[in-house]
Amino acid sequence: MSRVGKKPILIPSGVDVTVHGKTVKVKGPKGELLEELNAAVTPSLVQGEEGQEVQFAVGHEDEKYDRAQWGTARALVANMIEGVTEGFTKKLEINGVGYRVNLQGHTLVLNVGFSHDVRVELPAGITAVVEANLITISGANKHDVGSFADGLRKIRKPEPYKGKGIKYAEETIRRKAGKTQKAGE
Repeated sequence: MSRVGKKPILIPSGVDVTVHGKTVKVKGPKGELLEELNAAVTPSLVQGEEGQEVQFAVGHEDEKYDRAQWGTARALVANMIEGVTEGFTKKLEINGVGYRVNLQGHTLVLNVGFSHDVRVELPAGITAVVEANLITISGANKHDVGSFADGLRKIRKPEPYKGKGIKYAEETIRRKAGKTQKAGE
């Protein structure tokens, strides 16, 4: 039995969850999300002790693949509910002499050491706030926020010698020592 999958998800007030077959739709104050779950998992809305809950079931609890999909489906829907109520954020930090970022409408303009500025359009459902060398990316969909932040980081990954580049705010860069000259030469 999946320890994660068997736990029901309590639906908070202000959030509307609808289930149509394998499709779960979550609507809340921060937006609306839709997820098509795996065929092995069956979601259902149930009236629980504390309010309405979402529960998940699988056809074969003894099969490893079904148990894995059971926990995955529960985690996806829990993240959807958290996303439409609180939202998700990622913070990126830009380090380097002359490196800077500006927000022009729905476009991030990065000047990170290339001969040209790098322009990145913000996807639908994603917002960005720029404060000096810090970019805060936020949105309701955890996957979209994470993949957009990763895409920005890949534009100029932090290098280990001086630490220049784009990194997550909580990330630490392992620094390497540069070249040294031998004594007596």
